[in-house]
Amino acid sequence: MTTMTIFLSLLLTFLSCVQSEEVTLIQPEAENGHPGGSLRLTCKTSGFDLDSYTMSWVRQVPGQGLEWIVYYYASYSNDYAPAIKDRFTASKDTSNNIFALEMKSLKIEDTAIYYCAKSPKYIQDWVGDYEPLIFGAGTQLTVEPGQKSIVKPKLSAFYPPKSSSKDAVQAAVCLASDFFPKDISLQLAFGDKPKANVTRPSVLKPD
Repeated sequence: MTTMTIFLSLLLTFLSCVQSEEVTLIQPEAENGHPGGSLRLTCKTSGFDLDSYTMSWVRQVPGQGLEWIVYYYASYSNDYAPAIKDRFTASKDTSNNIFALEMKSLKIEDTAIYYCAKSPKYIQDWVGDYEPLIFGAGTQLTVEPGQKSIVKPKLSAFYPPKSSSKDAVQAAVCLASDFFPKDISLQLAFGDKPKANVTRPSVLKPD
């Protein structure tokens, strides 16, 4: 009976290990931001106790290697890379199992793939090979200037004074201002004369 009890105990332990939940780190595929703007990256975790593990944010700028930017265990135990310190803030939402990165004052050079990563539970575990560092699939963050909405032009017409001479050359002026994009196409009509289509690039200085 004792042997059977030990066997069943070992079997249950084995089945418990086999049926344990797989560690997953789920990130959105892509996010877009604008220079000077703010953004929140999220990493939905499962299969482990988020509160008990050190987490990291790692990024890879196009054409460069991996860059560790945040090590985070709690608000009292963390480390930030100089390039993002005072702009990015990591946090854990343990009730929803979310590891987040709040980003403000974004720069174009922040464009990169951002990976969340689960570290081994204890710092001494780094010397072992039984609990690997686990990465999420990554979020492609693109920071680029936002495009302006189309703005209709303000039109002002200036007509020449009347002349008693039939041979006098007269010109009317149409001024278009405060519009976007900076190219414009106008259709001009003078009385019963044929309409004229005029396309011109803007002479206004760009913003």
